[in-house]
Amino acid sequence: MRTGVWLVGARGSVATTSIVGGLALRAGLTGPAGCVTELPELRGPALPAFSDLVFGGHDVATTPLVKRAETLAVAGVLPGRLVAALLDELAAVEQELRPAPAGATQADRAAAAVRDLTDFRDRHRLERVVVVNVSATEPAVRPHPGHADPAALHAALTSPDEVLPASSLYAYAALTAGCPYVDFTPSTGARLPALHALAVERGLPYGGHDGKTGETLVKSVLAPMFAMRNLTVHTWSGLNLLGGGDGANLADPAANAAKVESKQRVLGETLGYVPQGDTRIDFVEELGDFKTAWDLITFSGFLGTRMRMEFTWHGCDSALAAPLVLDLARLTAAAHAGGHVGPLEELAFFFKDPLGGPTHSLAEQWTRLAEFTRRLHADRGSADGHAG
Repeated sequence: MRTGVWLVGARGSVATTSIVGGLALRAGLTGPAGCVTELPELRGPALPAFSDLVFGGHDVATTPLVKRAETLAVAGVLPGRLVAALLDELAAVEQELRPAPAGATQADRAAAAVRDLTDFRDRHRLERVVVVNVSATEPAVRPHPGHADPAALHAALTSPDEVLPASSLYAYAALTAGCPYVDFTPSTGARLPALHALAVERGLPYGGHDGKTGETLVKSVLAPMFAMRNLTVHTWSGLNLLGGGDGANLADPAANAAKVESKQRVLGETLGYVPQGDTRIDFVEELGDFKTAWDLITFSGFLGTRMRMEFTWHGCDSALAAPLVLDLARLTAAAHAGGHVGPLEELAFFFKDPLGGPTHSLAEQWTRLAEFTRRLHADRGSADGHAG
């Protein structure tokens, strides 16, 4: 099942790490640590193999992919031996990267993106292409009448106005080209009525938002613990320090606010109330592609006894995110092949702010994901048996 993985922000740290990781897995140079689709509960015939993945993408940056990989190796994100071993493969992927589409109107830019996606699919004879947004976080979208339905949106895009944020314009292009779309960022992406309707009209699935890789991953484990033990959480405050391009982007107050809102939602929806406290994100350039989060939780138990908990998370964001990008591409491709249409709520396990996710409990999300994947494998097995 040859599957294209088209990365929006293809020269960024997460995308570069995903590409190097995918190529290394295909060549047998590394193991699948961090790839949950390789766990026994999820692995099966419905998922495209790593050897079936073909990479391409868009980016506003022009730094060659090999140079980006070498820079990440120096920073300790990637093993230098892998970059050295994959120079030819990275050069081949470089040929599949395209500049961000240009044009006088957003309709022109969307049409250019559609051509890039269609050419990529046809050139490599791919069964499907999954578009994954791993670009910079955007501010919250401004409402526009064109967001209401596909016809209004199509007409609005021909005007000189900036009707859609970049993430949503890529979602529009992906759906128009017949490609499933996944947003790994907290940006708007496909979360507009017009884009949902377009996905349904084209028979396509989409997923998101905001990959869960660090502090919020820990929150999604701890918050249900407090709730299930009937312990009252009084305050929950977090400080996130991060460098790299993501940290620099989040120095913008509007982008920062969008990210914080995504991170905080897990507490209110899991506990049933919002404890005092906030999450703060600060840019510390020296940290590069690594990040540190410190959280302080105060709570009370039987007889009102006051207690507290603290945790510190120090991780490499790109190394945590990249295997999930590969997982999401494989699962979304399988969902598309299985005829699923609209928001993939079963992928909530991967996201801070999941589409329609009924719970933020990681354990419950895992159970739902495993059941979904079992159905995909069973359906694929039935189809193969019938074809035989």
